Amino acid sequence: MKLQFAMDTLTTASALEWAAAAAPHVDILELGTPLIKSEGLAAITAIKEAHPDKTVFADLKTMDAGELEADIAFAAGADLVTVLGSAGDSTIAGAVKAAQAHGKGVVVDLIGVADKPARAREVVALGATFVEMHAGLDEQAEDGYTLDTLLRDGKDAGAPFSVAGGVSVDSIGSVQASGADVAVAGSAIYSAPDIAAAAAALRAAIG
Repeated sequence: MKLQFAMDTLTTASALEWAAAAAPHVDILELGTPLIKSEGLAAITAIKEAHPDKTVFADLKTMDAGELEADIAFAAGADLVTVLGSAGDSTIAGAVKAAQAHGKGVVVDLIGVADKPARAREVVALGATFVEMHAGLDEQAEDGYTLDTLLRDGKDAGAPFSVAGGVSVDSIGSVQASGADVAVAGSAIYSAPDIAAAAAALRAAIG
């Protein structure tokens, strides 16, 4: 299972600092949506130039103009981009077309999708590299939230998937046991006093 670091910051400078600390221990460096909105495509380029050996994940959360948005992100250095699972099939197919042209990949983010397993099967058939079983920060703050729901949906999907929604050292073993291809950790790394140590601990917890 691969480890993805979701960098939820608003500045390229912070992202570069965090990435430098975590890079020895993670496989995928994710530029969070607020970072891309704040700093633009230049942030993608900066991270890719600093870490050419890492997979750079641009969390665009595209909802329309799939081919166009994916194309400009790939041209800027992204290896993977996200399209929302609630987007139309034509939007997802457009992003996949751009990915094929660049030799890159599309991840479909299932945040807010009611029937995640069913939609996962549909979008993988459209050419998505994998899907993200995702609960956002707002959902995680709601009473009764549990990561178990995402893990169950991942198991039921029968498709390659990642899990994002409060992954920690305590839960990453369960994420791996669910069959996830990628575990996505954000706050568990960047909120720690020592980013490198936190990333290393997550890596060590992957069996």
